[in-house]
Formats: sequence, structure tokens, C-alpha cells
Amino acid sequence: MRRILSPAAMQALALRLRREGRTIGFVPTMGCLHEGHMSLVARARSMADVTVVSIFVNPLQFGPREDFKRYPRTLGRDARMCLRAGVDILFHPAASAMYAPDHSVFVDEAVISAGLCGAARPGHFRGVTTVVAKLLNIVQPHFAVFGRKDAQQARVIEQMVRDLNMPVKIVVAPTVREPDGLAMSSRNAYLSEEERLRAPDLRAALEAARKAAKAGERDAVKLCRAVARRVEAGVPPMAVDYVSIVDYATFKPVRRLSGTVLLAVAARLGTTRLIDNIVLRVD
Repeated sequence: MRRILSPAAMQALALRLRREGRTIGFVPTMGCLHEGHMSLVARARSMADVTVVSIFVNPLQFGPREDFKRYPRTLGRDARMCLRAGVDILFHPAASAMYAPDHSVFVDEAVISAGLCGAARPGHFRGVTTVVAKLLNIVQPHFAVFGRKDAQQARVIEQMVRDLNMPVKIVVAPTVREPDGLAMSSRNAYLSEEERLRAPDLRAALEAARKAAKAGERDAVKLCRAVARRVEAGVPPMAVDYVSIVDYATFKPVRRLSGTVLLAVAARLGTTRLIDNIVLRVD
């Protein structure tokens, strides 16, 4: 496995690989890797000749009161996981290499990013789209793989790639879960033992809503209220940031279930913000 720190060196290598006719698969991450990330790596490896993983904790997507400084950084462990997974290139630039001191250009998506996490975390998605645009330009992949756990992020990236005519295919892979149903996330490491036992209630609430929809419930407001009640009813307390059902293509809220919709929830358990979602397909 080759390790690259310089964006210029990474881009030069990527362009050479493309000239040689090699297909590049890319998995962008912020590190603290887990089996969910490794499932994305496996997907990329199945589609491409060369697999690139980036590890970059992007300061632009953290708000002033968020966890940028304490976000877990485990580069040595992450590198070993990438090596075992068959990653060809590990790209881990410094922030100073990614952003010039006087950088002033940003990429902003204005519709899909407006609600859900975009409303709860102002400026977050501008940071995401800016860094992903830069990474796609540096790594020059044919395919980039994202996880469905961050469904809004994946749709924002799909829209950015389409609207800016970027020559890359965005692949959205299924959410990987712990045996008790909790979606794998780097932030799960923040949970105390008691909080970790409580966290799967997020998934349980979503599955209860799925059963209700399958039984015929079509009122999105009723389903969201039921999810919120179930998430909040337990110890230690879990505070709901939002529960929403949106059209999967536009991410605009719906009042009645029809077609393909996303039921998304975000909640705070102690100091940890957890997100999860399920896709509902209704005839």
C-alpha cells in the first residue's frame, strides 16, 4: 500500500493511472475506520483496478461548538485496516495542504442540504461539498463510494456531481450495523457503556415505523411523532433533533407516504449526536 500526503503527488499519480487505462475507486473518510468503512472499500475494490482511501478530518464541516478537536484520530490503526483490506493508496493530507491560508472558494448545494442535518448544522454541507469536490479533483476517481447511513450527504454529493458535470459515478452502499442494530459510526466511540446500551433504540424506532407503514399507515406526521416518542422514552434520555420523512430524490418533506421516501432521525445521547435512516418504498 502506498501512502501519499501531498495533493499534488496524489493528483499526478491519479492522472498517470488514468492514462494507463486503470480504473480508480475512491472511498473518502475522516478516519477512525470501522467495518462500515471496510464495506465501502470492498465495494470500491470490486469495481476498480486501483482503490484509494482518503483520511482527512475536514475542519470546514464542523461548526464552532462541534467536536472537531476531539474527533477521534487513529491513523496508525486505520492504515493497518486499509492494508489488510487491500487498499492500494492511502491519501492523508494535512489541512494546510488542502486549504491555503487565504482560500476563498466554496461549493454550496442549496436545496437538498437545506433541511434535516443542514438545518441543524448550518454550514456543514458547504464544508462537505467543498472538500469532496477537492478530493474528487485530486484523486480523479471513476467511482466514489459513500454509505447510506449519511443519506443526505450522499444525495447532496450526487447532486453536486450531476450539476457540475463531474466525470465520476457516485455509488451509495448499504448501512452496516452492529449486531444489535446500531448503525456503525466513528462517533459511537463517544458513548458511555450505559449510552451504548440505549443507542439501538434509534434503530428500533425506525423499524417500528417500517412495520406501521407496511401495515398501511401513510400519514407521515403520525409516523414521525411515533418515532420521536419511542426515541425519547428511555433511560438515559435521548433528545430528538429531528424526525422527518422526505422524498428520496428531492429531500423535501412529505405529508403522505408515496413512492420512495426516506425516514430520517437525529438525536443526542449524552454529548453524542447519532443519525440513522431507512428507505420506505410505498406503492
